[in-house]
Amino acid sequence: MPNLKNKTILITGGTGSFGHELLKTIIGQDFKEVRIFSRDELKQEHMRIQLNDPKVKFYIGDVRDRGSVDQAMQGVDMVFHAAALKQVPSCEFFPMQAVMTNIVGSHNVVESAIAHAVESVVCLGTDKAVYPINAMGMTKALMEKVAQAACRGLSDKDTRVCSVRYGNVMCSRGSVIPLFIKQIKGKKPITVTDPSMTRFLLPLPDAIKLVLFAFKHARQGDVFVKKAPACTVGDLAQALKELFKSDVPVKTIGVRHGEKIFETLANIEELRRAEDMGDYYRVAMDGRDLNYNKYYTEGDRKEASLSDYTSHNTRQLGIKDIKELLLTLPEITAELGSRKA
Repeated sequence: MPNLKNKTILITGGTGSFGHELLKTIIGQDFKEVRIFSRDELKQEHMRIQLNDPKVKFYIGDVRDRGSVDQAMQGVDMVFHAAALKQVPSCEFFPMQAVMTNIVGSHNVVESAIAHAVESVVCLGTDKAVYPINAMGMTKALMEKVAQAACRGLSDKDTRVCSVRYGNVMCSRGSVIPLFIKQIKGKKPITVTDPSMTRFLLPLPDAIKLVLFAFKHARQGDVFVKKAPACTVGDLAQALKELFKSDVPVKTIGVRHGEKIFETLANIEELRRAEDMGDYYRVAMDGRDLNYNKYYTEGDRKEASLSDYTSHNTRQLGIKDIKELLLTLPEITAELGSRKA
């Protein structure tokens, strides 16, 4: 946990799953103020009533609007940049909206933080940014590049900007687990795109730990990757059926717009320069300059012995393991408890 004493913290997109969990994690710390920045006044009002904490302030604004970002950034020490368009299908159909929020909005946040001499910024990324095949992944990959481009002109004494990258957060809004549970409770078939599709599994508290780790250990332009187990979508559906004692069928509906059969958290080129930090990889910023000629003649033998870090080759969970992991999630235990009540 980084030292939060007397710190003012800004969370963009703070009314989402990440903002709620981060507040739950740090609410007992001796921070000065937390600012929730988002464009949804209703969610802010619900959050304000729920928390009832005078040290949590709410700012209406949009990361696309630099003026509203600057207003919220004044006097801030730390920024958690979580605002994004994250749904793959909606970004496929409205790619310019993803560009405006995920790329332009991220640029606004980073540049505003630098202009206001903020201590550090962590930008939240995704495994879909590696070898991206959809608009969401492409824009999040460019978010990382925007953050690193800003770092090239900064010293260690300036605002420290880094990114984190993790796989699917279990039970977050829009994720597949709440959908499967809703289908089970409604006694409808569980709809899976492809039973053999694999996905990383990450409880939300582990995503928070990654971000806090990045704040404590980041250098300019670092990307931190959280190691995580994975499972097939078919096994995930079966594990939920067994937990909820359901006999609903599983229906294969085919791969959706912009989906992959497996996800990649780090590619070979990144792993070649990465530092293994136990539960995390620290991927250093590519230090090459604009003089590319000196890199054309020499290769790197180390790369030949590496492979991408994917949801196919990470540790695979069986149905029993998946059930044990699911039972650590409060959302799952609450749903199971409501069925017994």
